[in-house]
Amino acid sequence: MNDGFLSQDEINALLQGNADETSQVSTEAEGSGNLEAEAITEMERDALGEIGNISMGSAATTLSVLLGRRVDITTPRVSVDTLGSIKDHYPLPYLVVEVGYTVGIDGNNILAIQEQDALIIADLMMGGEGTNPPTELNELYMSAVGEAMNQMMGSVSTSLSTMFSKKIDISPPKVNLVDLATSEPVSELVSNDEEIVKVAFRMEVEGLIDSEIMQILPIKIAKEMVESLMTPAVDEPAPVSTPEPIPTVAAAPTMASPAPQTVMPEQQPMYYATTPAPQTARVAPGVPVQPVQFAPLTANGIAISDTNLGLIMDVPLQVTVELGRTKKLIKDILDLATGSIIELDKLAGEPVDILVNGKLLAKGEVVVIDENFGVRITDIVSPMERARNIQ
Repeated sequence: MNDGFLSQDEINALLQGNADETSQVSTEAEGSGNLEAEAITEMERDALGEIGNISMGSAATTLSVLLGRRVDITTPRVSVDTLGSIKDHYPLPYLVVEVGYTVGIDGNNILAIQEQDALIIADLMMGGEGTNPPTELNELYMSAVGEAMNQMMGSVSTSLSTMFSKKIDISPPKVNLVDLATSEPVSELVSNDEEIVKVAFRMEVEGLIDSEIMQILPIKIAKEMVESLMTPAVDEPAPVSTPEPIPTVAAAPTMASPAPQTVMPEQQPMYYATTPAPQTARVAPGVPVQPVQFAPLTANGIAISDTNLGLIMDVPLQVTVELGRTKKLIKDILDLATGSIIELDKLAGEPVDILVNGKLLAKGEVVVIDENFGVRITDIVSPMERARNIQ
């Protein structure tokens, strides 16, 4: 450098250095793209998107039934990433649900949902409106959200069983609250540097949630799912026995007809037994006809299978005892004061209604136990009436 100015040789050296740095950055970017291209092909990416679209569609239906609100899960976006990169892009508390496949697929996957969305789901599961969710996920709310995720993943496994034409089952999910900004590691199933397939969905819950959930799959499981979709397992069909041919019967010759000729075996036609067409019944004249008498129809008890009841035994329900109701005008409500008496629509001594989550379950009478009110159940609503109340 002379008098504060750069010589031509120094300028050339600087330009050469910048060109080398640009070339190095370009090479690194191309290498990253090649890694993703080698991890999954474009066809596998499309197949995983279709699998996620169908399976999460059934999961949205299940969640909608549980929450009593419309749930939409949009078409997924499939990409190859690492947990370390996800931590950098989503530094928020997430509810991480680890699900293991026990039959049909060998491995595990992860479902991640934001903590705020999990709080709203928990509030709806507990009978709330979702507009004023709790501030933190305690053990009770974690149990409610875990049950919702279990039901969702159960629907996913059922959809996968249909798509892959083989039985697929899962183990009970493991639910953890993880702060992606600080927690290390996120999951014991996958390391932070291991390449994974991230399937991102946009989830909307009617008027309450408009967010994103992620499904994280190891590369091995993702490829196994694609292979199962491309070559579904088909059960071996049972061997079909060939029906025996029915020999033709020649009519007895008459005096005017010539003797029948013998038909060679190779020229003998083959006939197979088929189901005869239904024929209209005919009644002979003079035969008495009476109408058919059927036994009266009776309402049989509803058979309830307790196979999966154990999955929801820990879900809390709100039990309410209703003493009575009444209707009043707004002006009457404004006139209420201390000491006012409100007349209800029930007589003294009449059974009170016992409601579970707002649905009538039983009737009972009020009793006093150790200075506390209690209710002795005197009548249980029939299963048919309970079904009508739910509808």
